[in-house]
Amino acid sequence: MTAWKKGVRPDPQPCREQDVGRFEVTQRDGQARLGRLHTKHGVLETPALLPVVNPNIRTIEPRVMWDTYGIQALITNSYIIWKHEALRNAATADGVHALLDYPGVIMTDSGTFQSYVYGDVEVGIDEIVRFQRSIGVDIATMLDVFTRPDMSEEEVDAAVRETAQRAEQSLLASEDTMLNGPIQGGLFRHLRHISARLMGTHPFAVHPIGGIVPVMEQQRYKDYAKIMMATVPLLPADRPVHMFGCGHPMLFPMSIALGADLFDSAAYALFARDGRLLTPWGTERIAELVDWPLLMPCVASLTPEDVRALPSEEKERTLAHYNLEVTLAELARCKQAVRDGTIWQLAEQRSHQHPALREAFLWLTTSPSVDRNLRPERFYTDRDAARDTGSDQGMWEDAWDWVVWSQQTPRSGGVQWGGDDTFVRPHIVKARRMLHTRWEPQQNTEAVVVFHGIRGPYRERLGDVLEWLAHTCPHVQPLILSPLGLVPAALEDLNPFAHLDAPQWVLRHEPEPAWMASELMRLGLTGQPVSTVDVNGPGLKQRLSEALLAADQEADVHRGLSGEHQTQARHALRVEQVVAKQMVLLNTSRNVAASIASECTFVTNREGRVKNVNNADGLHLFSPRLRDGGMSLANGGATALLKARTEAVPSTVSAAEWRGHAHSGPAVVVVDTDAEPFVRKGRNVFHGFVIGCDPWLSPGEACLIVNQNNTLLGHGIAQCTADEMRTFTKGIAVKTRGGLEG
Repeated sequence: MTAWKKGVRPDPQPCREQDVGRFEVTQRDGQARLGRLHTKHGVLETPALLPVVNPNIRTIEPRVMWDTYGIQALITNSYIIWKHEALRNAATADGVHALLDYPGVIMTDSGTFQSYVYGDVEVGIDEIVRFQRSIGVDIATMLDVFTRPDMSEEEVDAAVRETAQRAEQSLLASEDTMLNGPIQGGLFRHLRHISARLMGTHPFAVHPIGGIVPVMEQQRYKDYAKIMMATVPLLPADRPVHMFGCGHPMLFPMSIALGADLFDSAAYALFARDGRLLTPWGTERIAELVDWPLLMPCVASLTPEDVRALPSEEKERTLAHYNLEVTLAELARCKQAVRDGTIWQLAEQRSHQHPALREAFLWLTTSPSVDRNLRPERFYTDRDAARDTGSDQGMWEDAWDWVVWSQQTPRSGGVQWGGDDTFVRPHIVKARRMLHTRWEPQQNTEAVVVFHGIRGPYRERLGDVLEWLAHTCPHVQPLILSPLGLVPAALEDLNPFAHLDAPQWVLRHEPEPAWMASELMRLGLTGQPVSTVDVNGPGLKQRLSEALLAADQEADVHRGLSGEHQTQARHALRVEQVVAKQMVLLNTSRNVAASIASECTFVTNREGRVKNVNNADGLHLFSPRLRDGGMSLANGGATALLKARTEAVPSTVSAAEWRGHAHSGPAVVVVDTDAEPFVRKGRNVFHGFVIGCDPWLSPGEACLIVNQNNTLLGHGIAQCTADEMRTFTKGIAVKTRGGLEG
């Protein structure tokens, strides 16, 4: 084995004194987030794994975890230290960091889990918290009441309320030590709600979700997902969520996608003792292996047979290193997926590797609010079986909304097709909701023509046809059938609709009448004649002529446009694109969007693509983005949008509320006087300086930044929801994209 050397990695520096206990988000993908938790023993980057270290049995030395693996935090059990006199004396005299020879963040458990395993514990509520503080832990844990899946509702209710009653007493005993406030509730959704709300009112630093170990031991991952969805949306957003006892890598992607920040487990050591290996898809036994399921550094020069031949202690230690390396590798994969915006895709892929995990994923994506008409006929066959029945059915819509509306769309990069799972990825669901709730057809629409059979962006194949339609049949609404649904032709380049990387048979599917009818209804296009046109192959003009005739629109498609008419049509299409993107991306009504875009002019590149949209006076309004089909806001556009606003300026930071605010314009963020001069210079808005914002604020969407007098200071991209804006005190709230000097 490798001879590990002490002192390879420098010890951490304490955070600023005023930041102790604060949590900030640095990057996100929906509810998945990369963050920084500030402590006296360094800044802990999340998501993070806290390996469980038994102070009596150190399979892997804590110093090795710090020096070799860069593990920033671990968890040990204060009850075990308190109960053993030698450990207690050493920890009391020199501190827990010296006891474990570990310089990073140390969290301690309180003995609650021991009460689950062995029965009652012998320590008092105040006593165990004071002891944790006395030995210098960074994050202590109160003595909560463990709840098991087999407990009755009355028993769980009593445990939840007893835990909540202990909260204030425990916080007083902790003084300036960060304290965990565990959430209990068993399998009862309403009791998880109650626990989250009661515990969330107290100033805890971290909220562990407790009582999940027996659920995981029984591989009841659907119940695990339910516990998360019943709990995390109700917790204060500025506190890390810790999945107490979860350390199996197969659960990381789904957990992180649902908002988990911290994990802990002794599985790396316990499974090694039993000759088992952790993998992202489950557990393997070394006794049955010829080759490694994953080749990790600690076994790069060894075969499974070599390890089996080692002395028992060395074999156990080697397998523990293997398990820890696999776990850390999967966590790193998840963190990169958050950066890439693909964490839900990773969770989807991992779900196919274990039946219990697949059941959980299907349940998650079978909310009643998920568009069940997104894909025709065969879609949701498996999900129908995964749905709850009876009184529990339909209760999770708010939790699913919490997932969906935190997504960023449009986003850069292609959408990787992954079968029917593709169509319930939350960012795609959000994109469709934005389209269906915000886009409005022209009132004088007389007919609808649907083009299908090609991959996006669609302008190269349809540019001339759309120009001809705009001039000859201005009352015909052209739509494009993408695999993700019907899209107005003005949004032909918008991600994700035009950026799906999929086989040809997916891209060229035939329109199905029932599904088309549903899509048209969602777009507000009912009552008009509808015809379809296959764009593939020669004879497109003839097929278009037949389609128009079927829609009661007679026109000679073989007659071309003069140069002047073509220029007019091209301008009209560009205006309609600006109008459509204002509606969908900036939440305006058609009337407001059309008034802002009236008499606008365009600056184009050599390929004829629009770079800037200016008003009649040459003031820059918007800039279409080529990479994702979006549209960036400029100072002139922000000024026009604020002038068109009819809503009152928000005086407080409201709770998040996404429904019922269509066409209200971009969300407005109100900052205090201290932030005003910095925003005017184009500086970012930081949490703690916001005094009001609209409830429909959503990450990745443009917002307007004003002062209390409703004077526009700038505009930017929101980095959070209204709930997060209300609670966070550290980190960037809005990335400012333009400031207006006073």
